Amino acid sequence: MFENISLTEAAPLSIGSLLLNLAVGAILSLVLKIHFKKFGSTLSNREEFGNIFPFILLTTVLVISIVKSSLALSLGLVGALSIVRFRTPIKEPEELAYLFIAIAIGLGLGANQTMPTIVSAIFILLVMSILKFVNKKSKEKNMFLTIDYKPGTKLNKEDIVQKLNHVIGEEVNRCDLRRLDIRENSVEATYLISIMNIKMLEHVIQKLEKIYPGITITYLDQSQMPSI
Repeated sequence: MFENISLTEAAPLSIGSLLLNLAVGAILSLVLKIHFKKFGSTLSNREEFGNIFPFILLTTVLVISIVKSSLALSLGLVGALSIVRFRTPIKEPEELAYLFIAIAIGLGLGANQTMPTIVSAIFILLVMSILKFVNKKSKEKNMFLTIDYKPGTKLNKEDIVQKLNHVIGEEVNRCDLRRLDIRENSVEATYLISIMNIKMLEHVIQKLEKIYPGITITYLDQSQMPSI
C-alpha cells in the first residue's frame, strides 16, 4: 500500500511553469511597489522599502515551487526557517501588510494557482486604493497652530484671546487652545485645530495677518508626526 509513496524524492519540477510564475511574480511585484509608493502613508523611504517586494515575492515563488511536492523538503524548510531572523524593524503596520501581500502572492504562484492569484492580487490592491482615496477625502487633519504677536505696545489680554478664538474658530472644524503665554508686550498661543483641507488654514492665516500686521504664525501637521 505504501510502496509508491516517497518522502525523500521530490516530484519533477516544470521549468516552463516555474519561469512563467516567476515572470508573473515579477510583474505583480512591480505593481505592488508602485501601489505602495503612490498610496502608502508611512514616514519611511517608500522607494527603498518597495525595492524589497520583488525579492520577497520571487523568493517565495521559488521556495514553494521546490518544496510543494516533497514532504522531506517541506520539513527541512521548517527547520531552516527556524534559524532565520529578520533584524530590520517594521515601523508601521502598513509596511507589514504590504509584506504579507507580497508573500501571499508568492505562495499562490508557487502553488501554480496563477490566475486566482492574479485576480486576487488585483482585487486586493483595487480595494486598498479605493479605501485610501475615500479616507484621504474625508479624513480631518489635526494641526498645531502657534501664534506669536509682538505689537510693541501693552495688550488687552481679554481682547486678544477673544479675537484669536473667534477668528480661528470661524474657519476650522475644531479649535482647542492648548497653550497661552501673555507677556507685557507680546502674546504667544498654541491651538490644536482640525481642518478638512489646506484652504481652511489659508483663510485663518489671511484673517490673522489682516487683523494683526507683523504676526508670526507656525503650523505643524500632527498627522505626519511619528508615533512613539
